[in-house]
Amino acid sequence: MGRLQGTLHRQEFRLRRRPRERSAAHPRYVRRRTGRRQKTLLARTLATIKHFASSNRLTGGTEWGRTLFFDTTFQLYFVLAARLLWDRLDSATRENVDTIARAQAEFTAGLGTGDDPASGDWTPRGLNGGFVGDTKLEEMGVYAQALAPGLAWAPDNVQYPQWRDAFGRWSRNEAGLPAADRANPALVDGVPISDNTAQNLYDTFIVENHGSFGPHYQSELWRTSGRTAAHFVTAGRPLPEVLTAQPNAGLLWDTLLMVMSDSGEPLMPMVNDREHLYGRDVIPLAFLAQVLGDRAAARAEAALAERLAAYQAYAPVNRLTKFSGEPKYEPEARAEIAISYLLHEWRAAQGKEVRPLTERELFERASGVRDFGSGPGLVAHQSPAAWAAAVSKPGYVKFAWQPAHDDWLFTLSGNTPMFLPATNATPAARSVTTYSELRDGFDGSATLFTLPTGFAGFTTLPSGDVVYATSGTSAGEGHLEVHNLTMPGIKGLDGGRTYTAAEGATTVAAKDGGAPAPGGGRTDDITFTRASYRQLRMRGITPDPKYGYSLYAIEVRDGAEGADLARGATATASSSDAGKGAALAVDGDLATRWAVSVADRPRADSWITVDLGQEREFDRVTLRWEAAAGRAYALQGSVDGKTWTDLERYPHADLTSTGGWVSVDGRAGLVVRGGKNPLAVYGDTLILSDGPAEAVLVEGYADGDPSEVKAAAGREAPRSEHPSVRASTAGGHLSLFNLSAAAVTTTVSVPQDTRSVRLYAGIQTLTADGTDYRAELPAARAEVAPARFVLRPDGGGRVPAGLRAEVVDAATLRLTGPSCRLVVIPLGGRGGRATHVSVRRGRTENVTVLGTTAYPLTDIALGRVTFPTAPLPAGMSDPAAAVDGDPHTSWTPGADGRMVVDLGAPTAIGEIRISWTGGRVPSAEAEFSTDGLSYEPVGTFRTRGRVATLTTQGTARYVALRIRGRARNDARVVSLSVLPV
Repeated sequence: MGRLQGTLHRQEFRLRRRPRERSAAHPRYVRRRTGRRQKTLLARTLATIKHFASSNRLTGGTEWGRTLFFDTTFQLYFVLAARLLWDRLDSATRENVDTIARAQAEFTAGLGTGDDPASGDWTPRGLNGGFVGDTKLEEMGVYAQALAPGLAWAPDNVQYPQWRDAFGRWSRNEAGLPAADRANPALVDGVPISDNTAQNLYDTFIVENHGSFGPHYQSELWRTSGRTAAHFVTAGRPLPEVLTAQPNAGLLWDTLLMVMSDSGEPLMPMVNDREHLYGRDVIPLAFLAQVLGDRAAARAEAALAERLAAYQAYAPVNRLTKFSGEPKYEPEARAEIAISYLLHEWRAAQGKEVRPLTERELFERASGVRDFGSGPGLVAHQSPAAWAAAVSKPGYVKFAWQPAHDDWLFTLSGNTPMFLPATNATPAARSVTTYSELRDGFDGSATLFTLPTGFAGFTTLPSGDVVYATSGTSAGEGHLEVHNLTMPGIKGLDGGRTYTAAEGATTVAAKDGGAPAPGGGRTDDITFTRASYRQLRMRGITPDPKYGYSLYAIEVRDGAEGADLARGATATASSSDAGKGAALAVDGDLATRWAVSVADRPRADSWITVDLGQEREFDRVTLRWEAAAGRAYALQGSVDGKTWTDLERYPHADLTSTGGWVSVDGRAGLVVRGGKNPLAVYGDTLILSDGPAEAVLVEGYADGDPSEVKAAAGREAPRSEHPSVRASTAGGHLSLFNLSAAAVTTTVSVPQDTRSVRLYAGIQTLTADGTDYRAELPAARAEVAPARFVLRPDGGGRVPAGLRAEVVDAATLRLTGPSCRLVVIPLGGRGGRATHVSVRRGRTENVTVLGTTAYPLTDIALGRVTFPTAPLPAGMSDPAAAVDGDPHTSWTPGADGRMVVDLGAPTAIGEIRISWTGGRVPSAEAEFSTDGLSYEPVGTFRTRGRVATLTTQGTARYVALRIRGRARNDARVVSLSVLPV
């Protein structure tokens, strides 16, 4: 099988050649790339097909086949390969291949909605599916794809209708979400989508597998569709309608775009062991681009192709799953690149090339902010300049950031820490506020976690910049891991990473060739200046990525020949695995060991302490590690067990800086404010507060140019009168963090040049050197106060101290204070003109800036998800046009059409408004639901001119608009507005 798939895989390299050139160059190309003649490879491939056709259980063999999970996936590749070489196969092999396709379809259809007895605990849970922790999207896709070869190659079979019906049921339910499906009467292969029964998605259109959000499994819908489609197009048969009209597929793709990187791969802040699986990433993109014609997918696929040669040239050469994945992923990847090639050939035969978006267009299309809910535990912000996220899922807790969407910059998957020192703390509370361009005039987010050891918050800004603030949850705040490889052809991977700080620059060379980071059965002999302490502590900084920390022995000596002062001493630890307590590290037995608990393996700052009984002098420590050797740690001494002094670090820092800023390879800038600890670089680990836990604020700048980062560090930061409130003006807006369990009202002083003053949403008073901003923050809350105006003196000079400015919204300002003449300039790039205003002492001057939208808007339906999703019922256009804020678009309901807007959470609603185009206005009714399944009628709209209104007193998450008796040329819905109480 592997040889066969490898042969098919080589065709991928011909993708960008013209058809004639591909045909003529193929034999020479194969020999040049493989070192083998095409004739030899063909003979081996045919022999492989013959063997596996006869050894399949469905043809009387005993080696493989029939088992749905996952023999049928390889069976699907195998049948396709055999069909591509059909004329070269002997009759017995052809018969066996045909039998495999037919018998597998018969077996799968015969299961009905039941489980395959040979597949263990793999189950789709009938047609109910599942979505928490482990989506059944993948399982339903496997059932569907097991039927595809029979449908494509055996249409004459008497059981074909049963196979077709089973294929349709599984395929239509793959991306099932009842709240969306029940609102959609559209027919797919003659069956209403509203008949779907499965829920395989969260109600925010995101999937989980292996216990967390897994983009690979989100794209499983198009992976199985691509595998399936290849059989139909190769057989010359039309695609089943469901493959090109997949319920809910569009919103699933939108979610993937919100985590898309610049290299065509989704960014993966949770699931481990799935990054850079190039082959498995290709086929969903190829299906979306080449079969469905999606230009964003075409851009992502092109980005993968641009990097493929460089990636394959990296050791181990020509492997497609170098850094992650199970062994089976390699042959899968090769087969799926070959299938992707076939989809390209099919598209080329249609004469309809899909023109990819540019990278800029892709990220403009993908930009947005979404809180996917506390279950998935993900807040994602995709901007034109960067990607950022807050992850609250237990085991993966972090604040993630990738400037320029570069998935080869920071390491972020699995239990890799980002900003927070470790990923294993479970938030006791999660506060999230999202800001959208449509409702607020800008995209952004503000998240704050209440953790067992303190508070940590994160704001993401439209510029791509981020701000991290912490009360000091653990030692080593501001933890970032950097990819550092030698992979010519991929930006940034040129054999080293350069870190520039106030004291200078240093380059950390890449550790390539598969060499592991320091670790694995290591013995560290650490010497330092003689000191006198009672307690010695090993405090972790970077654990072994799989097992954490584990020590056979801690030995403490004064002089090389001194006795081991630690033997038999009292030892304690932050945690211990069963049967591996701390005392086993000082018992003198190298067959026993201490190890952290399984739950604490991801924890960076785990520790083990030895109490010597009294103050003792010593100048060296030996640590004898098991395979779970700490990648980085500090040795510390204490006389009272409370105050600790660093004795030595392992390894030695490549860079230590007290200047408060660092540029990472010119690709990301970080400014550290408010802390006492230095920042340090240890190999490919960056610690922004290298020392004990402390309150600190970090500004992350998407522009990593060292001169720009240095300039940012030189700008004076806002100062809060309350010690628990931190603030930053990074990214042009005011980020505010209340790092405490109580509500706080305080003053935040924002340094500014008073010749041109930036005003933020809220109340501020001019001072001689800036503004004093009134901050009112609920407990454990982060917020972004957007910059709305610039205030300048009319005629020069400075804006006078004592002037009070209340920014009501993006178009309205109230000014009081000393008499002065000012110019008010709106911000946000949405038009509006400068307004001249005279302020008179003792009077309030209300300023309205014309041509500027008064953000934030009160319409809570703006930009929300709407149902039905595509495919749409006959005569209906996309209902999203009713909530897109664009007066030039409209929703065509069709006859008796119905749309639903999902407000995201149950909300008390006071009024609903409809704006109509010209034409006769039909009757309209509203319905409310809290679950998207059961709706209650609210009332009928009253129409005056082009506007219909309905006053309500109810609570709903889902608001339905039903149109009655609409004729073809009647009015369309320009906007559906929902106003809260």
